Amino acid sequence: MGLPMARRLTTAGLDCWGLDIRPLTEFGAFAARMLPSPRKMAARCPVVLSVVRDRIETETLCFGEDGLFASTPYPKVFVICSTLAPVDVLEIAARLPRDVVTVDAAISGAPIAAEEGTLTVMMGGPPDTTEALEPLFTPMARAIHRLGPLGAGMTVKVLNNFVAASTVVAVRRAFSAADSLGLDWRTLRDVMASSSGGTWFGTNYERISWANEGWEKGNTMGILEKDVKAYLTTVLSTEGRDPNAFETAVLEGLKDMPPVDR
Repeated sequence: MGLPMARRLTTAGLDCWGLDIRPLTEFGAFAARMLPSPRKMAARCPVVLSVVRDRIETETLCFGEDGLFASTPYPKVFVICSTLAPVDVLEIAARLPRDVVTVDAAISGAPIAAEEGTLTVMMGGPPDTTEALEPLFTPMARAIHRLGPLGAGMTVKVLNNFVAASTVVAVRRAFSAADSLGLDWRTLRDVMASSSGGTWFGTNYERISWANEGWEKGNTMGILEKDVKAYLTTVLSTEGRDPNAFETAVLEGLKDMPPVDR
């Protein structure tokens, strides 16, 4: 997600720099704007958007030996775009220097939406800061929602992602069933798109780069499993109840997802 987001920002004329552990050869023309360490980014960028995988990677980025906030100078605005549990956002924010403003700005739409500038952004944080950040997200988003205090954006995101993960399991199983019943899954997809079975995942199946993946811990299906667990953490912390059979079935369905050759 980070690379197409960065490209949209630079195309819009913003002074955007990147940081990643992957080889520079994977970043094409943007490689010239990739920085070698979090400390280099901290020294150059007053506003940082974090699009790493999970809480552990977020904490390493922030508080590791060479982290953004390991010493001065450090960014004054830290924006968490990764999908974390809302409690994770609050706990990380509490560890940052007191003069740092934290915003959660969860993003939805997959890499294709980042490339096309049609992401949905769900923001939580101080109203003056979220308002000031809107122009930053405008080049890469078609919908920007300012939802309330810190953690509000991530609360909406984990609820949204639970529904999305449920549809991923349902659509993949329906497409597989179509094949076994002698029906072209594309025909099913086209009918579903204009009827009650229409979903973002099903309608855009051929455009979503990870849609036919099988579950692996490090791939997008694995990230979806992480997102469902973030939802469960949030529900448990607010409602105090254990996951029910449906929620457990969604997790099991994601882990049982075989790859598909399309």
